[in-house]
Amino acid sequence: MTRIGVTGHMNITAGSVPLVYWAIASVLAEASDPADLVGISCIARGADSVFAQAVLAAAGQLEVVLPSRNYRERKVKPDHADLFGKLIARAATVRVMEFDDTGREAYEVANEAVVATRDRLIAVWNGMPSEKGGTGTVVDLAIEKGVPVDIVWPDAAARG
Repeated sequence: MTRIGVTGHMNITAGSVPLVYWAIASVLAEASDPADLVGISCIARGADSVFAQAVLAAAGQLEVVLPSRNYRERKVKPDHADLFGKLIARAATVRVMEFDDTGREAYEVANEAVVATRDRLIAVWNGMPSEKGGTGTVVDLAIEKGVPVDIVWPDAAARG
């Protein structure tokens, strides 16, 4: 099995979604036979959910890592709830971190779980520094642990 995790911006614009999707799909096609692909995602809005859709479209298995027990209730907004529910329903595995409440520590532990259980990481990232726990921090963590990182940020992509 080839295990590929994702980190990325949550606030990519609607026009960027198809660009990011095809860029991710290209990396997945080069990195793994679909029969051996396991995609690991927190399925947050934006990059994580786009990645999860690309994994499923490639006939890979989806493994979901949720930061806390109340993540869905506290953090999934109504405009993302339908897609979130569909992705959870199609996941082969759902792991919930040992936190009752969502917060910075829960996010950091979930990010560490994504990085620790993969062969490579796709980062949907514009390359700009981020706050602790943001995309740049996760990229740094992966590099520190020797995980190959594929940066995906198509030329016309933008954050909203």
